[in-house]
Amino acid sequence: MKTRPALSALAALALTVVLSSCSVDGGTTSAADDEPGSLTVGTLRAQPHLYTPHFYQQFAPEGTDVEIVLFDTSTDIKNAVVSGSIDVGVTGAASVIAGVSQGEGVTIVASSADGGTRIVADPAIATVEDLRGATVGYPMGATQEILLKRTLEAQGLDPESDVELVNLPFSDMAAALGSGQVDAFISAEVGPSIAIDAGAHELVSAYDTPIQRTNIVLAVATDLVESDPERVQEIVDMHVAATELMADDPQVWADGLVETFSLEPSVVATAIENIWPRWELDADWVAGLQAMNEEMAAFGQTSQEADPEALVDTTFVDASDEG
Repeated sequence: MKTRPALSALAALALTVVLSSCSVDGGTTSAADDEPGSLTVGTLRAQPHLYTPHFYQQFAPEGTDVEIVLFDTSTDIKNAVVSGSIDVGVTGAASVIAGVSQGEGVTIVASSADGGTRIVADPAIATVEDLRGATVGYPMGATQEILLKRTLEAQGLDPESDVELVNLPFSDMAAALGSGQVDAFISAEVGPSIAIDAGAHELVSAYDTPIQRTNIVLAVATDLVESDPERVQEIVDMHVAATELMADDPQVWADGLVETFSLEPSVVATAIENIWPRWELDADWVAGLQAMNEEMAAFGQTSQEADPEALVDTTFVDASDEG
């Protein structure tokens, strides 16, 4: 299994043009078409809840070489799936919702991980009520913005007037709390676990909204579903096996994160306690996804809701479950 950084924007565009020109029918060609024995998988760097692809190789069909491509954002992964620069992506559900809402050819063929978000605070902030008048970091435009504001509302606080919200990158959250720039923050892992390791605490669950713990998914291009469903089934079967390995043996998962990304073992241990590997697309999970779809439109993160029928294809997980 090989790992490489994400393609630059220019290289990705050039690759997209080349791949498209190789397509007989003018559609997007999968990255695997030029190398029948290869599978390119996009995921985020140093993110515990997107680590599943690192176990794909041991469950790959004989002769398949899995290449992991590391990206900086879920949107970049989704775009690479749509363009055909990669075959499949483990990415945030919100990125797929945004793509489908704009008519892009991408769909969810399995879930991948629930959770991975925390609301953490300085020890001086003991309760949510203590946030009144406090400064709270959040990533504007991300799902965590929705989770934070809905959680505050449910706790009787107006997010627009009772707290001071500060837009920060995910990577800056823990440092901002440590320096006193903010009193609390909501973020994806591993920022919350870094803060907890330094003395912060989880203030309140971020999962008590209709979105629940819905977060990470396995996404492929709809062109690939239509042109090579057998290939998609192989990918999903691989994903199911890798996901179950992580769920059954969290230590292997933790050790992999430490080795691959040089993360602190104590931070990794805290982070994976807040993540639930999964692959199923059951009714409860789909309800959480639809709630995210509706909330993203309500918050103006998408111009309209994504078509639920285009958003999820359960065919392949259903077949894996039966198998």
